[in-house]
Amino acid sequence: MDIKTKPAVSVSKKGGEGGFDHSRRNFLKLFGAGGAMAMLSPGAAQAAKAVVKSKKDDAMGVLVDTTICIGCRSCESACNDVNKLPKPKRPFEDDSVLTEHRDTSPREWTVVNRYATKNGAQITRKQQCMNCVEPACSSACIIRALEKQPDGAVTWREDLCLGCRYCMVACPFDMPKFEYSKPVPRIRKCQFCFERQEKGQLPGCVEACPVEALKFGSRADLIEEARKRIQGNPKGYVDHIYGEHEVGGTSWLYLAGVAHEELGLPKISSEDYPQMTSGAAGTVPAVLLIWPALLAGFHYFTHGKNEGHEERSHHEDSQKGNR
Repeated sequence: MDIKTKPAVSVSKKGGEGGFDHSRRNFLKLFGAGGAMAMLSPGAAQAAKAVVKSKKDDAMGVLVDTTICIGCRSCESACNDVNKLPKPKRPFEDDSVLTEHRDTSPREWTVVNRYATKNGAQITRKQQCMNCVEPACSSACIIRALEKQPDGAVTWREDLCLGCRYCMVACPFDMPKFEYSKPVPRIRKCQFCFERQEKGQLPGCVEACPVEALKFGSRADLIEEARKRIQGNPKGYVDHIYGEHEVGGTSWLYLAGVAHEELGLPKISSEDYPQMTSGAAGTVPAVLLIWPALLAGFHYFTHGKNEGHEERSHHEDSQKGNR
């Protein structure tokens, strides 16, 4: 039935008040439905559970040994090729870029930086998305456009993303980057060579490293390997595997001969971020559900009342014409 031929409200024979009551009842039903949907949205405890959790021992990861890294930027070049990113203005062989600190960007998903330590040493470190075990970006995303995969990768789905950029705010490492200059912008970051892993291949950066400063494997095996290296050379390493516990654990793990803070790695809580932010994140779906329902209810209430008045006037005019 064409909805235009169906009256929006019923006309009462008793002074026309039935139209108003009908609109009010429908408004209350609509508002009540929106409230019920909001009540079903994730709460403080449910929001944390909404993140797809992969078992820490089963997830794959990369151990980055900064005591071995030579700053050759082969990992940058491989990342650029594998992900078909725009070529940089300066070639990857040009190590003069190491004189300035660089951040990842929509065009560069991994970068190598050089750090001057307190003891005067020059140490280079690779930087990319940490692909957290329980990622805050995925928890903050209201429609789960960012997904945690069982193998450890945190992937982004273009077909779902709303461009709200909550993931950028939530990430403790400031890794998701937004293409502000594009007419159809995307969220860009390292996705842990997810497609290569599905084919049984190594991540591009790991495969390209000429000195094996990057080691790929299961997270549990990498942590065991890192502990062996620390125990085997206690003077050469700080007794800390960065990423083992930070933010609940990350897929990328770092070894260093100095405090990790000297290499630009933030000192951060060991509690996973989805759990810490679940209360605030849980209110977002509630607001998105209840606010449209509230506005629609007011529209229906007002519009229905006006239509009821018009129908009533038309009915009265018809009766006068028939007399």
